[in-house]
Amino acid sequence: MSAQLLQTPIDYLKGVGPSRADLLRKELSIYTYGDLIQLFPNRYIDRTAYYKIRQLQDNSSEVQIVGKVVHLKMVEQKRGKRLVATFRDDTGEMELVWFRGHKWIKESIKINVPYVIFGKCNRYGSVFSMPHPEMELLSEHEQNLRTAMQPVYPSTEKLANKGVSNRIISKIIQQLFIETGGRFAETLSEPLIHQLQLLSKREAMFNIHFPKSQELLAKAQFRLKFEELFFIQLQLLMRNLLNKQKIKGFVFDRVGELFKDFYDHHLPFDLTGAQKRVIREIRHDMGTGAQMNRLLQGDVGSGKTIVALMSILLAIDNGFQACIVAPTEILATQHFNGILELIKPLGINIKLLTGSTKTSERKEIHEALENGSLHILAGTHAVLEDKVRFHNLGLAIIDEQHRFGVAQRAKLWHKNTTPPHILVMTATPIPRTLAMSLYGDLDISVIDELPPGRKPIKTVHRYDSNRLKVFAFMREEITKGRQVYVVYPLIQESEKMDYKDLMDGYASIEREFPKPQYQISIVHGQMKAADKDYEMERFAKGETQIMVATTVIEVGVNVPNASVMIIESAERFGLSQLHQLRGRVGRGAEQSYCILMTGHKLSTDSKTRLETMTRTNDGFEIAEADLKLRGPGDIMGTQQSGILHLNIADIVKDNQILKLARQYAQQLLRDDPSLASEENLPIRHTYAKISQKKNIWNYIS
Repeated sequence: MSAQLLQTPIDYLKGVGPSRADLLRKELSIYTYGDLIQLFPNRYIDRTAYYKIRQLQDNSSEVQIVGKVVHLKMVEQKRGKRLVATFRDDTGEMELVWFRGHKWIKESIKINVPYVIFGKCNRYGSVFSMPHPEMELLSEHEQNLRTAMQPVYPSTEKLANKGVSNRIISKIIQQLFIETGGRFAETLSEPLIHQLQLLSKREAMFNIHFPKSQELLAKAQFRLKFEELFFIQLQLLMRNLLNKQKIKGFVFDRVGELFKDFYDHHLPFDLTGAQKRVIREIRHDMGTGAQMNRLLQGDVGSGKTIVALMSILLAIDNGFQACIVAPTEILATQHFNGILELIKPLGINIKLLTGSTKTSERKEIHEALENGSLHILAGTHAVLEDKVRFHNLGLAIIDEQHRFGVAQRAKLWHKNTTPPHILVMTATPIPRTLAMSLYGDLDISVIDELPPGRKPIKTVHRYDSNRLKVFAFMREEITKGRQVYVVYPLIQESEKMDYKDLMDGYASIEREFPKPQYQISIVHGQMKAADKDYEMERFAKGETQIMVATTVIEVGVNVPNASVMIIESAERFGLSQLHQLRGRVGRGAEQSYCILMTGHKLSTDSKTRLETMTRTNDGFEIAEADLKLRGPGDIMGTQQSGILHLNIADIVKDNQILKLARQYAQQLLRDDPSLASEENLPIRHTYAKISQKKNIWNYIS
């Protein structure tokens, strides 16, 4: 079908008209023929079976029956009227009922003429009744583009109320096929279709809307899902390829004194195999002359900071500056202190820039950055301000990247005429499926082993009724010289209630752990930043044994002596948040524990989350489970949500197809990087069309 035809406004399709077109635009974002053809059914009903009235059962399944309307009457009821028809076949009688649209229905129904009716039946005494049935004259039913599997299309309440039923949508799609002759231009190459034994585009489009059999429907779905995911992967891989060819990066070809000195004499512990592998990958990237764009994933406590520092030392050894940007002041300060401690013997200059840096200090930082005497800048969004200019920024590290918007990341690019190498770090494991889709144009490194000597955290689920035993366990751990976190949920809408819970909890802990024997810190969102820092500092120094807090401690508090994490109302947290909180303990050599406290009433999802947490410490497994529970939109947080607006594929359910699509896209670009060959012409045309659309894929990373 020509691309031009697919651009035709939906108003011109026979059977649509101005008011329906308006509804379709507002309710389903359908503007053109192309949009309508991409409205894929979300389920199908088997319309091969016809029931007799005598066979009807009192269940909620939809049935179709052939018979005649023999009588029509209006019945008064408490509010308004209902229209009732007596419907008869050769085995018995039933009722059809309408609560609205009486006049139109009464005028259009033909008495004693065979109809096919379809809908759900209710039983009242011995009589079955079908409210608002779909009705079609038997003569028309037999002529129609009839399929065994009837499609059910996405709809809205407004469409249903305005009479745009599923049957109407099916009819206008049928009309679209008639007007266009169902001629769809092929989008994939002949060899690809042959290798994967795919239906042609034309057959797939026909069978997704009007499947001739279960088997053809399955083949049509596979073909269209593969195609959608294949072009997404192609876009991402092409972008990666172009970046490497077009965007020149600084060449860091020397492994200099600082790197060697640190590696040989100042490493606080031996690197794990995974850390060594990742450092090699980064060194290779920075030496190629192309700009590095790498995502570094590593679970909480897997040692990403050391990898970041070694990359920074490579930059400094090659005469460049580096910066590390974090989403919160706590995290930025922690990076600053952590790196400062490690580089003390090396004589490198590092400064911290956040929203609360004093003006006089800022001035010094700006000057030192511009004259090149400042080697490393750690900070928050403040680093991205236009006023902050570098002498020669060679490496930018972004931590917890999903917390930064795309525009903010772009600002780092423009700090230099040649963009710096970019290393994106995250402790939120991204499921492989999502990583392939969202960060398909970044190279991905994973630190998948914990430093030696770390014991896995023991996680248990306890009900509120076990609270006294939990208090006893806290006492035991504190006696051994350990510290304890007690975390309460904080959900914006119910802040007052959460604050009350937190204060009630704090009061009961104070009763159980009285002063002066025990000291307790409290941290919550309504405190001033200085007070928060003071309380956290006391806990970090070991002056308090218990830290009662809301989720403000989720990222970036590092207290190796804390060995117990108690999460109150754990059912109110998402999986990744529970996993992040658990990662606050287990940072020392001692055995650590995470206790998930809940009430007895739990939803199925909550049970799954708690069961996953107690079963595994593997962040990737948890992320996969989270993705299944929440779906892709939620996981990426609001500014990334809506990214995966897919027409037919689902990256969770169809992750096998996604892997296959990526594999074939990679193979294609290896064999024909510019899609120049004759056989790849359909792919090149389709790719060019997709690339014109300013869709979200063009803005990622």
